[in-house]
Amino acid sequence: QVQLVESGGGLVQPGGSLRLSCAASGISFSINGMGWYRQAPGKQRELVASMASGGSTISVDSVKGRFIVSRDNAKNTAYLQMNNLKPEDTAVYYCNAGGAPYSSWFSQGDYWGQGTQVTVSS
Repeated sequence: QVQLVESGGGLVQPGGSLRLSCAASGISFSINGMGWYRQAPGKQRELVASMASGGSTISVDSVKGRFIVSRDNAKNTAYLQMNNLKPEDTAVYYCNAGGAPYSSWFSQGDYWGQGTQVTVSS
């Protein structure tokens, strides 16, 4: 059984920071990698940052330099450190896992967390 549980969302002012967590069971991020997605109202869900099984990270231009993906292998938990948040970052954030094992690049898998709401507003 695979389960992904996100936490850490909330309401922050522009320029503030949040750290999201994704705790996994039944799957290892060090084998399958993981990705952070977000979906704003009326918009398509998009991949914003990812970490491959070996630890390499990629992020989209809109969050580059502001968002950092990391993980704790012992806890099998991934994190998304979100700095200098902007109103356009407002969305429900999801973690995803279960893609191709030991891949050099993240690939979307079948497993999703329940999502955590991030709202950036003054």
